[in-house]
Amino acid sequence: MKKLPIGISTLSSILNDGCIYVDKTALIHQLVTTSRYHFLSRPRRFGKSLLVDTLKELFEGNELLFQGLAIHPLWDWTKKHPVIHITFNDGVHTDRTQLDTLIIGQLKKNAERLGVKLQEGLISQQFAQLIEDSVEAYSQPAVVLIDEYDKPILDQILDSQRAAELRDGLKNLYSVLKGRDTLLRFVLLTGVSKFSQVSLFSGLNNLNDITLDARYSALCGYTQSELEHHFHDHLKGADMARVRAWYNGYNWLGESVYNPFDILLFVDKGQQFRSYWFETATPSFLLTLLKTGHYYLPQLEYLEVQESSLGSIDIDNIPAEVLLFQTGYLTIHETLQMGNQLGFVLGYPNLEVKLSLTTHLLSYLTPTNSRAPQTSIQIYRLLAKADMDGLRDTFKRFFASIPHDWYRNNSIDQYEGYYASLFYAHMVACGATTIAEDVTATGQIDLTAIVDNKVFIFEFKAIDTEQSSGTALAQIKTKRYADKYRDGRELYLVGIEFSKQTRNIVGFEWEKG
Repeated sequence: MKKLPIGISTLSSILNDGCIYVDKTALIHQLVTTSRYHFLSRPRRFGKSLLVDTLKELFEGNELLFQGLAIHPLWDWTKKHPVIHITFNDGVHTDRTQLDTLIIGQLKKNAERLGVKLQEGLISQQFAQLIEDSVEAYSQPAVVLIDEYDKPILDQILDSQRAAELRDGLKNLYSVLKGRDTLLRFVLLTGVSKFSQVSLFSGLNNLNDITLDARYSALCGYTQSELEHHFHDHLKGADMARVRAWYNGYNWLGESVYNPFDILLFVDKGQQFRSYWFETATPSFLLTLLKTGHYYLPQLEYLEVQESSLGSIDIDNIPAEVLLFQTGYLTIHETLQMGNQLGFVLGYPNLEVKLSLTTHLLSYLTPTNSRAPQTSIQIYRLLAKADMDGLRDTFKRFFASIPHDWYRNNSIDQYEGYYASLFYAHMVACGATTIAEDVTATGQIDLTAIVDNKVFIFEFKAIDTEQSSGTALAQIKTKRYADKYRDGRELYLVGIEFSKQTRNIVGFEWEKG
């Protein structure tokens, strides 16, 4: 029997010499011996399903799979627990009827595997019977593993009525876990987001949320040391600093990790830097939330939030920044002490997410005829040549290409940050190194962009008139923003003023620093 590939994606089979085993069982042992009911949120393709599969094999006592791993000498292999494994990972969940059919099918499948015959009845009755009868059959408390517990809701998140119906169906299932302590040895629910206990878990107050528990930050994903040790032969010749910048950085208050999906495909594709994780699913619901919420895109690089706001969401209250964090598009960069509670600074985890999400947002925030992708390519060439007049003309043509009807239909003419957001998005999408709200000793630069040995310092102003006031460039000079970058590189100071009347650039002043 082959050893179970602990803690990695099943995509490990793509590697030429077979599976690579990253042993996470020391963390698993700590988890299963400290408390009983657990919840873990991680983004998609982070190995949650493999973690669930590992726990299933462990509690079923399949000792051969764990020989040579950290947990082997610590585990009582004589105990065989009945494991109830429910997953919502497959398919798109459309309505309550389809969801109920799926749940009943999975309960029956588990019953058949465990040697239990279910009676006809409500889902809650069948689930309760499955737990009780399997405990009696095995003479051991049961283990319940529910993978992607929230996927039915997320599948319909933009349709609040349908999402609420699906939530009620799931609540009907999860409520069975309440008050069965003597029958349950271990419970784990995994998912992407965390919905409030009041709306979904119906009194399951002893659920231990380990999402932001530093001890389990590396439970899913690869740490830097794991990557360098286990993938040493496969990463020969790779620019490791660039690998880290592209794919590392996901953090849940402990050690940061790589997404396994990215690393395995990076190796398989001959060390080509691509957005492997991001391209597996376009986050259309997130794009809609960001657009309707009028978010200032540069702020996503440095977003301060309270700890309590990251705890849970509900169907009728979904702040985009919280969902961005839970789904992996933002991560924790810094912990803050905010009075009597903690706060966090959120930002992009790595270059893959920053480039990909910003590029998608750029296309989403502009009509097709604006040709945003082609404009971004042109912008990089202009920055590389420091062609400031060409840069000005390119942006003016871009904003002029957005029809006034499109502004009215999207109500963005009331949104001052829209212009600067699109400018920022182009700078990121073109491949320049960008720093939004770049901190200096005298204030914050709106945007710093770096291409080769050239540093561009931008200040934005949105004005009500059609005449430039010159205040943007004056602020850069008065506050001596350029001093931070006087290290031998070429410096360009650029003040840009957007007119809310003309919906275009009316002031573009620059000088060499």
